[in-house]
Amino acid sequence: MTSADVTVVGGGIIGCLVAAEVLARAPGTRVVVLERDAMGSGASRRSAGLHFPRGGTERVRSMSAFSQSFYEKLRSQDPRLPIRPLSMHVLSSDTSHLEQTYLAAAGLTRSTGLPGDMVAAPAGTQVWKGRGCQYADVGALTEALARAVRPHIGIREGTAVTGIEVGSSEVTLRLSTGEAMASSKVVLAPGPWVGDPAWRSLVEPLGVRVKKVVALHIEQAPQEDDGAIIFEDDDAFLLPVHHRGHWLFSYTCRDWHVEPDRLTGGMSRANLDEALSCLGAYAPALVAHATSGRVFCDAYSPTHEPLVRTLGAGHVVFAGAANGSGYRLAPAIADEAAGLLGMTSSGRRNAS
Repeated sequence: MTSADVTVVGGGIIGCLVAAEVLARAPGTRVVVLERDAMGSGASRRSAGLHFPRGGTERVRSMSAFSQSFYEKLRSQDPRLPIRPLSMHVLSSDTSHLEQTYLAAAGLTRSTGLPGDMVAAPAGTQVWKGRGCQYADVGALTEALARAVRPHIGIREGTAVTGIEVGSSEVTLRLSTGEAMASSKVVLAPGPWVGDPAWRSLVEPLGVRVKKVVALHIEQAPQEDDGAIIFEDDDAFLLPVHHRGHWLFSYTCRDWHVEPDRLTGGMSRANLDEALSCLGAYAPALVAHATSGRVFCDAYSPTHEPLVRTLGAGHVVFAGAANGSGYRLAPAIADEAAGLLGMTSSGRRNAS
């Protein structure tokens, strides 16, 4: 039976950053990442990768600030990473809401309008300009992070966990290869695969639900200085995806209780009509260019905050259910998860 000190189940952006954080805090730790597919696949590969400095609760705002600092430092250390800073405009009819949710670091100031003629602010809506926005090719970023830690940890791709047995002093993981693996601690970072039979009984009490995520691809090339436009009233946004050569429009789909392995990528007629209706309220000229898109799902918590909790008598840590903000909050989630593993802080929480 193989063994590890810490086994991370899930090789998306959260799982990869958990492994990196554990290694940073305790370089001699035997860390293994188990990924059913390839590192950076799944929800990470399908993520819009948008980060902007906001949060609906005090904890999420703190996590957002920490993650922003983390990504800025990461990019300064390696400018080749697929993280691109963007300008940001926010549309909202509720000034007090913006004051409660956006960080001071966003530096929101009133704007006389939006750049270009692509989007118009509806009547009763005001426009703010802010900073601290960026987006990433999350799948490629996860692969780059995995490449950096691969010489120091074990990465098992194409290896699914088929069972978890929590003992008094360690956790035994049954693998799709027929092997068994013993680990002192396990971090579950399954993304939307929260209902997998291997850990369903452990995670079920957390009350996590899985919701479909739908985004349209606007087949119109963004200009070099185009930035993100956030529609606060509709919880939607327009994002220039420069590395792919098109815009992305994300709206809030409300299809719940979906299963990631049953999503084929095709959006329904109802999803398309909802998305186009929302887009048309702000940018009717773009509707004709919304000829493709992406469909997947994500895990959502009952509190609308990420869940970082101990399970199984403290031997298992769940890290996820980030409510569609897995990339945006991943560094802070990894930091909290490493803390629950009992590891002394690396000092990066206060990094700026």
